[in-house]
Amino acid sequence: MEDHPIQSLMSTTLENLQTMVDVNTILGDPVETPDGSMILPISRVGFGFAAGGSEFGKAEGKQEIPGMTNGNKDNFPFGGGAGGGVSINPMGFLVVGHGQVKVLSAVPGNQIYDRLIDMAPTIMEKIEAFGKKKNDTTNQMQ
Repeated sequence: MEDHPIQSLMSTTLENLQTMVDVNTILGDPVETPDGSMILPISRVGFGFAAGGSEFGKAEGKQEIPGMTNGNKDNFPFGGGAGGGVSINPMGFLVVGHGQVKVLSAVPGNQIYDRLIDMAPTIMEKIEAFGKKKNDTTNQMQ
């Protein structure tokens, strides 16, 4: 069985979409800062794809279209189309350096949550140190 024309149409469109979207689109190339930290841009990528087609039969009483049948009466003229689109939205930056990993959001409204997450280890260390200091004080009193 011969390949249908829609197959080549779809494979060409998908190959072109594949060249547009790769891992470097989502997690960008790292940039090294003078202090030795690495900054990686992070993006959200979405893409869509559609294809369609139709075979047109010979209308009654009409002559065959020259060159369209290739000698086979079952082959009808084909019309089709395909398309795709890519959407890339910057989401933030991943900062790696000095024994820490931080996420800096580029989306408005997320900064307070990012700040709380960044501060969580420091707060836990302070609570732990306060608890240890309180235990040391109570042990010394006994």
